[in-house]
Parts: sequence; C-alpha cells; structure tokens
Amino acid sequence: MAKRKPQRKPAWQKRIARERIEILLKEAEKAAKRGEIKLANRYAKLAKLIGMRYTVRLTREQKRKLCKYCDAFLFPGITCKVKLDPKSKKLKIRCFNCGRIIRLPYKPRNKAE
Repeated sequence: MAKRKPQRKPAWQKRIARERIEILLKEAEKAAKRGEIKLANRYAKLAKLIGMRYTVRLTREQKRKLCKYCDAFLFPGITCKVKLDPKSKKLKIRCFNCGRIIRLPYKPRNKAE
C-alpha cells in the first residue's frame, strides 16, 4: 500500500495558529503572575500542540518560555530559576516542574567604556 502524502495547511490557517499561540503564551504569563501554575502549564502545552498540528514553528522567544522536556511554562522566579554562568558563557534555566536544566548560549556584554 502506498504512503499518503500529508496535505499542506492553507496560509490563513497557519496565520490563525500563530495568533492563537501568541495569545495562549500571553495568557500563560498572566496566569503565572497570579500564581495559577497549572493553568499556565496547560496554556503552554496547548500552544505547543497547536504549533505541531499546523506545522508552525515557534519563535526563539516563544521556545524559551517552554521547558523542552515537560512543556511547562517558564517564568523566572515563579516556575524556573535562571543563572548566568560567565565561565562557560551559558544561561542555565532550571525548571521547577521536572527539575531539569536547560543550557542556552549567550554573549556577555562588554563593560561600558
């Protein structure tokens, strides 16, 4: 039996999906500020699922708001801990939900001249 080719989604559906992802992540941030962590995690997971369903890539900023291991919403001080490691030039984000550490590269700023 021949494999089916996946159908491409129309551009208008992808545009709506991007808008919904943006709205869900804003709502997740509001919920995290109020202390409703479960609701914030649910919004974040829905945003990721919409992106996968409509083959829409999340932007760099949107990806950094999600834990890549448990899909929890990352909000510094409430749902995660952020550290800068100047030796290895890495940003370390520790998720409070799963306890894993996400390491991201960063370029340190030069001191004011």
